[in-house]
Amino acid sequence: MKDSNKVYSLHESHIYVIAKGKDHKKYEYGTKASLVTTMKSNIIIGVAAHQKNEHDSKTLEAALASANKHRTQPIVEAICDRGYRGRKEVDGTLICIPNKPLKRDTNYQKELKRKKFRRRAAIEPIIGHVKTDHRMQRNYLKGFVGDEINLLLAAAAFNLKKWMNLFLLFVFMLRIANFRIRIISTVVFKCN
Repeated sequence: MKDSNKVYSLHESHIYVIAKGKDHKKYEYGTKASLVTTMKSNIIIGVAAHQKNEHDSKTLEAALASANKHRTQPIVEAICDRGYRGRKEVDGTLICIPNKPLKRDTNYQKELKRKKFRRRAAIEPIIGHVKTDHRMQRNYLKGFVGDEINLLLAAAAFNLKKWMNLFLLFVFMLRIANFRIRIISTVVFKCN
């Protein structure tokens, strides 16, 4: 794996090896992608595909630029995992990486850090759902542009499914509320 400029696929010459470091799957072949989600609602607001196999800390610029493109206010703080260690700030965005609490931290500060970094763990299931449910595991589109299109469509499908589930929940709650009003009105009508 120390050699460079290897060709892993004849028909997709832009792909490269991504070392995962897991026992069941040590390597993946393809293009590295970055997803940026919101803190509370977990909606994907930015995606970026990377043409070269770079360290995660170098992929932050493209991912944050993609997320800031359609926002009125830039992202102030990005909460990342330990793979993004190395840079404290990218284009005016503070990079927060989980670490052990300091001795000088108060209980409130420790709890705040714990909640913040526990919330960061919510990105892992999102990545899993985008890979399995929205066809990011295997890309059938040709070239690096096809990888970018597939990534964008998968993120849009994830957000659309999330919004459709919220809409259906809202409609369901309206129907239940309407049903309760009808039952109350018929009971009141029969009593008089």
